[in-house]
Amino acid sequence: MTTDTIAHTREPTRSRAVFSQEDFGLIRTAIAHYLREVQDQPESVKYANLYHRLGRVA
Repeated sequence: MTTDTIAHTREPTRSRAVFSQEDFGLIRTAIAHYLREVQDQPESVKYANLYHRLGRVA
């Protein structure tokens, strides 16, 4: 086997998480604050959905 063959048969390394569990809580708190600022605007629905999705992760 050549070096090229060995390099192509290795399993890819597992990717590391970008955010920690604590980060999700901080982001969720920031979005909750922002939701109060934009509550009467149409985009608030998107932020409310994001807030709830983050609740399932954290």
